[in-house]
Amino acid sequence: MKPGRILLFIACVIAALASVGAIFPDDGVEVAGHHLGFASLHSLVARDEKVEIETTPAEPPEMLQLRDSLDYYRSLVGSGDLRFWLPNSHYLDAFWRNAERARHTGRTVRVLHYGDSQIEMDHITSRLRSHLQQCFGGGGPGMVPFHTITPSLTIRQGTTGELQHLSSFGDSTVVRSRGDYGPMMQSFRLAGGSAVTTLRASQSSTVDDRAKRFSSVTLLFNDRNGNLSAELTDRQHRASLRQHHADRGIGSLVWLLDSASNSLRLSVSGSADLYGVLLDDGAGIAVDNIPMRGCSGQQFTLVPEEKLTAAYDQMDVGLIILQFGGNSVPYLKTSDQISTYCQSLGRQLDHLRLCCPSAKLLFIGPSDMSTRIRGQLQTYPILPELIDSLAATAVSHGAAYWSIYHAMGGRNSMPEWSRQGYAGQDYIHFSQHGADLMGDRLAQALDNSYRLFRLEQRLKKEKAKRKNEK
Repeated sequence: MKPGRILLFIACVIAALASVGAIFPDDGVEVAGHHLGFASLHSLVARDEKVEIETTPAEPPEMLQLRDSLDYYRSLVGSGDLRFWLPNSHYLDAFWRNAERARHTGRTVRVLHYGDSQIEMDHITSRLRSHLQQCFGGGGPGMVPFHTITPSLTIRQGTTGELQHLSSFGDSTVVRSRGDYGPMMQSFRLAGGSAVTTLRASQSSTVDDRAKRFSSVTLLFNDRNGNLSAELTDRQHRASLRQHHADRGIGSLVWLLDSASNSLRLSVSGSADLYGVLLDDGAGIAVDNIPMRGCSGQQFTLVPEEKLTAAYDQMDVGLIILQFGGNSVPYLKTSDQISTYCQSLGRQLDHLRLCCPSAKLLFIGPSDMSTRIRGQLQTYPILPELIDSLAATAVSHGAAYWSIYHAMGGRNSMPEWSRQGYAGQDYIHFSQHGADLMGDRLAQALDNSYRLFRLEQRLKKEKAKRKNEK
């Protein structure tokens, strides 16, 4: 066939397809029980709006006047891509006050970061931990399960022994229980035998040095028969110490090491539900990474109030972060379904406030997520409405809200994040680099809030000083 005829044939095909696209309904048609769609000519030739991805936080401008600084940080906290939705403008003040005092009073104030698969491997959490411990002191990787289910970039762990996995989440291979999950929403049951876990800090250069050592070790558990015995061995310094617990119920055993270690062995025997091991170093802030793969944030009410309260009482919890919603996006189609989901999340927030009244709550909504619509990657149509509803739900139930969706650029930002290597080809999950960047953005947002807190405290002092001078 001559080139001219080939070119004419291609032009006719394009024209035919364009004609079909022009008359084909935007929402497709139903044929024999199947939904058929057709890409429009506009969608094929239109260019996506460019999303700029800032990889380094903007430096705050130099301001000499206190009022100017206050206005600047109030704007950052109350509007823009890194803003917070707050029940009141001073909602996080108590957390910042406790964080400031922790190092001077010998406290270890905990931040519990719950989330779905976006935070597995210590993603996002590790960057937040690094920032908070740099500001307020403290160290160590935080709370880990007695037996690891998903690997972590921060801690290497190996476990032996006959342990039954109890979990409020996961597939049919895990065992459900009557709320015997503890603060990690999962536990490992020891039924009269023995078990050993070895814990070694990662030596990777990508892990903050503060997370590579631990001088305080706490075993958190529910002793079922009052016969739990545990021995901690500091493998680095070749020292061992055994402890016994003689009471039934939820409790903890604490070991304070003479010097920080990076390798431990913890052996236990008896009958208990092992909730977690807290690995900390010094007074300040501890940040716990608690991934719950496949969850949509509705597991907390599965733990009875008295049990979850007793577990939190063993810890000094200052902030609870809940990062959920992404797993529900593909299944939410209507406003009524969004409303039902948000009502359930509201009950979770109420439950956590009841079980841990000393902690502030921060809900983090889903990132941008892409699906193919008429052949083109686009934000899930329901996602913006869901994010608005999540923010309203959090605030109405006494919690703060922060939006990853807005922090990454909003509608249709995910394809650009994927193109630049910050997200995977599933257009849902962040890559390691993307998770690091998002962790830095969360840390920056919280830092904006803390700077505003400091400025407002300074303003109060200046007003009080002027009043006393009169």
